[in-house]
Amino acid sequence: MSALFRNLLHFARLLHGLGLDVPAGRMVDVGRALQNVDLGARADVYYTLRSLLVHRRRDLAVFDEAFRVFWRPVRGDRTQLDLRALGERRKFGAPEMLGPVGDHDATTAQAPVVQIQRTAPASASSQEALRTKDFSEFTADEILEAERMLSRLEWAPPSRRTHRWRSGAGAVLDLRQALRASTRHGGEPMVLPTRRRRTRTRPLLLLCDVSGSMEGYTRMLLQFIYGVSVGRERVEAFVFATRLSRLTALLARRGAGRILTHLARHVPDLAGDTRTGEAIRTFHRTWARRLGVRSAVVLLISDGWDRGDPDLLREGMARLQRSCHRLIWLNPLLGSPSYTPATRGMRAALPFVDDFLPAHNLASLDALASHLNALSARAVSHGVAPFSRGGHAPAATVAATSWN
Repeated sequence: MSALFRNLLHFARLLHGLGLDVPAGRMVDVGRALQNVDLGARADVYYTLRSLLVHRRRDLAVFDEAFRVFWRPVRGDRTQLDLRALGERRKFGAPEMLGPVGDHDATTAQAPVVQIQRTAPASASSQEALRTKDFSEFTADEILEAERMLSRLEWAPPSRRTHRWRSGAGAVLDLRQALRASTRHGGEPMVLPTRRRRTRTRPLLLLCDVSGSMEGYTRMLLQFIYGVSVGRERVEAFVFATRLSRLTALLARRGAGRILTHLARHVPDLAGDTRTGEAIRTFHRTWARRLGVRSAVVLLISDGWDRGDPDLLREGMARLQRSCHRLIWLNPLLGSPSYTPATRGMRAALPFVDDFLPAHNLASLDALASHLNALSARAVSHGVAPFSRGGHAPAATVAATSWN
């Protein structure tokens, strides 16, 4: 590994600690881009890093300050210094203390040290405010606190009655047990035992969009998927951008915090375009029968910015709704008061969605947990639920208007 790439990794760590969203694997793209840039032109390096690492306007000031501190400013627009030697970690001082970097001469050694303050973790008194904050605005420490809060949610997917019977209090006479008991009383039916249907938890299928437009929500939604699936049977998780990738095995082996670092290796189209229809078609052709998730509760998580064929998406959503117990679309953009599902992908999918709910903050996921816990075990009529704008009504209340 070259010295330049090591320094870029240090710089990415610094940006992540300051609350910027630096996706896993993005530094590989940065390294490739810098191969086509004149490293002697500081402005070219700056704009290359900024275009690939900054995704939100409010992060520009933080990035500029971090770049100024980490990559030592020089006089003029060009320099003869080799930027591969810049950004080296100093051999003394606290990890949070970064001084001006560059040539290790006497002048630099005596230069004043610049401290970049990291955001303090959320305290217990600020947890209520954290519940209503949009995931895309979280700092690194707020993400850690939110993950702990999300891990405490109680998820109870609905159950269904099977064709098997079990002895116990019920409305149906258990003739086999009644005849067996009558032999102890000379053939007289002194006891009339009853039986009831066995129940089994419905399968839970999660389909999560990890395309470029969802980068601000990916980490928290992966934590949500992990919290729903850990310790439960018959839970299948998939992620998609341009194609579908199964995530179930990775969730079983690793905690949610380590999934993101390995996601780029398992999902080659991470942060790419969105092609929901093709992903759903791949699921039906490759995985549906193999996994046995018929009559499952399906959670499809996406912002609806689809680049694929709307007719293919419409066909896939119709087939998915016919085969599942409940089809719930979670859209992070639904938390905005001005949001309207006007994209062609959302217009094609909404007629086949049973519940259209937000998934942009902890409060919306808390409401989703209550909604899942309250779902009836009997069959429900399919029909799109009205959606809330900006959280003016609780998500569980909005969803309750659409199921029996």
